[in-house]
Order: sequence, then structure tokens, then C-alpha cells
Amino acid sequence: MTVTERGGAMPAHGFGRREMLGAAGVAACGLALAGCSGQDAKAQPNLKGKVIAKTADVPVGGGTVVEDLQVVVTQPTKGVYMAFSSVCTHKGCTVSAPKDNVIRCACHGSEFAADSGKATKGPAGAPLASFKVRVEGDGIVVA
Repeated sequence: MTVTERGGAMPAHGFGRREMLGAAGVAACGLALAGCSGQDAKAQPNLKGKVIAKTADVPVGGGTVVEDLQVVVTQPTKGVYMAFSSVCTHKGCTVSAPKDNVIRCACHGSEFAADSGKATKGPAGAPLASFKVRVEGDGIVVA
């Protein structure tokens, strides 16, 4: 033990109780923030060239969730199709099929725009990851 300027004892290795508690607090905050990001919740499979939905299954102003691919497909306006990750950017829950051009996450109430994937209501602050898509015949394909 060594003596500090204030007269208190400090371990010879230089880390006192306050330093250790501070370091533990910083580490805990970092883990909490990493857990909330949701960005790395689940890796997306390679979707390029895959038919992810049929146009008939995606209503105007709504959409569908393709659970096995972790994708939500929307049709915000007639003939315009969009695709996003179905993994909420807040805590990694799966979002619901869009209604009234809003993608909702039932876990914590986050909402996303069906035409951009942008977070419109928290707690999520980051947008849903997006995929470029095109229509081929009656299928919606990731470009």
C-alpha cells in the first residue's frame, strides 16, 4: 500500500476503489449502449438476386414481413416497392407488417416510415437497414 496526497491508502498497483468503480461503470455503459444499438442483432443473409415477396402479397400503404429472411417489404404508393431489415434498431425485436405506411415495433413502440425506413418515433433513433429492390414479373427481387 502507498499513501495518497489526501492521506488515504492506495494499493501499490495504482488503482483505488474509486478508479475501479469508475472503470466498471464505463464498461457497463458501453455494454448497455452496444446492446441498444441493434445494428448487429442478426446478420442479414445475402439477398441479392432473391425473390423476397410477390407483388400481390404487398398491399398499397402496407406490407409484409418475410420472417425467414428478416425483411419487411412495403408498397408506400401504388407500384413502388421498398425493402428493409425487419430487425428493429432499438433492441433487435422483429417489426410488424406495416399499416398506413408505418412500420411498428411492438416491443417498445418504435415506428418507422414505410417509404424510407427512417425512425419516426422512439426509442429507436436509427433507420432500418434498406435493400434496393426491383419488380421482375410478379416477384420483388433484391437488386
